[in-house]
Amino acid sequence: MSEPRTEQLVVSPDEAGTRIDALLTRRLGLSRVQAALLCTEGNVTLAGKALGKSRKAPAGATIEVFIPLRPDPLEIRVEIVEDLKIIADEDDYVVIDKPVGVAAHPSPGWVGPTVVGALAGAGYRISTSGSAERQGIVHRLDVGTSGLMVVAKSERAYTALKRAFKERTTKKIYHAVVQGLPDPLEGTIDAPLGRHPGHDWKFAVLEDGRASVTHYKVLEAFGRASLVEVVLETGRTHQIRVHFSAMRHPCAGDQTYGADPKLSAALGLTRQWLHAQRLGFNHPVTGEWVEYTSDYPVDLNSALEKLRDGEF
Repeated sequence: MSEPRTEQLVVSPDEAGTRIDALLTRRLGLSRVQAALLCTEGNVTLAGKALGKSRKAPAGATIEVFIPLRPDPLEIRVEIVEDLKIIADEDDYVVIDKPVGVAAHPSPGWVGPTVVGALAGAGYRISTSGSAERQGIVHRLDVGTSGLMVVAKSERAYTALKRAFKERTTKKIYHAVVQGLPDPLEGTIDAPLGRHPGHDWKFAVLEDGRASVTHYKVLEAFGRASLVEVVLETGRTHQIRVHFSAMRHPCAGDQTYGADPKLSAALGLTRQWLHAQRLGFNHPVTGEWVEYTSDYPVDLNSALEKLRDGEF
């Protein structure tokens, strides 16, 4: 339990333009998640006005940070998630099939189950590398996206897998149902992504965003929607969802990024039709190439069968 305190941070010229959460991390020794939580709670202010985590710090400004009395934030909750399947259990890593509604790790405002907590509840020992709330996590899936994830159990696996994802030597293949029919039927979406200027919880194609590349191929066409295979060259947050929305072919069911609510209801979808279907990487110890696949979960398979049968 830490004592409450207030810190005043004067932004130096070198820090001007730095994101607020990054500034708090650097100056106060907080994790990025802890810094984001303070911003979400309105505890970070400038001239009495709350600052969002993605705001840029102005030079010379005095930012006031109230750090409240509470237990260590984002403590990992050990829990049982029955729908989480173990695909492979190796000495150095575990591959899981993550169900919808489960986050990769604790984050501000999330009160549901997490992969980290579920693995702890299932008795798995995972790597302690990384921040406390992200132990063993080397890549992530959105809460509303199901499918394959690899989690490091050993420190050597964490280092090797983290490097592999950073250097893009892994194979990440997703299947998605998107509205309409993409033209061309096979192609590449090369559009930089960043946080949406009007919604901190959304992302958008931005000229000054981070490089983001998505390759796709239409597998089946149904008129109002298409099943596509997606290969990620980069791995930005919400990348597939934002890229296809920008093409005016949002993932079916993804109302955050413009999906038709009537089609979503007709297909029985309460989340985006997006599934991490295949995952490949070099074994973190032996170097041997390994690859895993995942079947569609019940809700996505049901929606797909309705499209194939024309039942909407």
